[in-house]
Amino acid sequence: MARPRKPLLSRERIVSTALALADEEGPQAVSTRRLAAELGVSGPSLYNHFRTKDEILDAVADTVVSQVDLSMFDGDRDWREALTAWARSYRAALAAHPNIVPFLAQGPGRRPAGLRMADAVFGGMVDAGWPPAHATRIGALMRYFVTGSALGSFARGFVDDATAYDPADYPHLGQAHLLAERQHSVDEGAFDTGLRALVDGLAVQFAALAGTEDRPLA
Repeated sequence: MARPRKPLLSRERIVSTALALADEEGPQAVSTRRLAAELGVSGPSLYNHFRTKDEILDAVADTVVSQVDLSMFDGDRDWREALTAWARSYRAALAAHPNIVPFLAQGPGRRPAGLRMADAVFGGMVDAGWPPAHATRIGALMRYFVTGSALGSFARGFVDDATAYDPADYPHLGQAHLLAERQHSVDEGAFDTGLRALVDGLAVQFAALAGTEDRPLA
């Protein structure tokens, strides 16, 4: 019998299948037994590509991060514009795969795409004139903000039932039952409001560093 022209199994196929499972059912659905069944292979064959389930999830998380645009840090774009554009791209990538966000939020570890992103953000801030310690804090701050915003929907947490918000108990929630149907505008508006507040606040700090010993020459 002739050998198949394409291998039955590859890292890319394993990762894409694991990501689909995580998107549909959560990371807990990603087991070697389940993946083998979905891929139509024997369980041990997965170990030719990954040693553990956590390695598979690491690769899944890194695949999501690899979708984030980092090109804004390549040129002489104003750091505020670059940080804003990157944060929006970062959130879009995470929001498309919310189930993997808790695992991804643990940090880049040894994940190549995650490390490239950390390097690009840190380098972009230092090149703009931020002291290295401040650049590190900015990267951490933005990761907290973006991953938190991608974990879930504030608006979807309210039920579409006006009787749930008795004015005797909740005098200021008379319109709360409308939030669920306005989920996109509420959540996107909240993200944009927070992002502007963060970047504007950082700009104030950046200006305050001018002329101090903590700030290197830009």
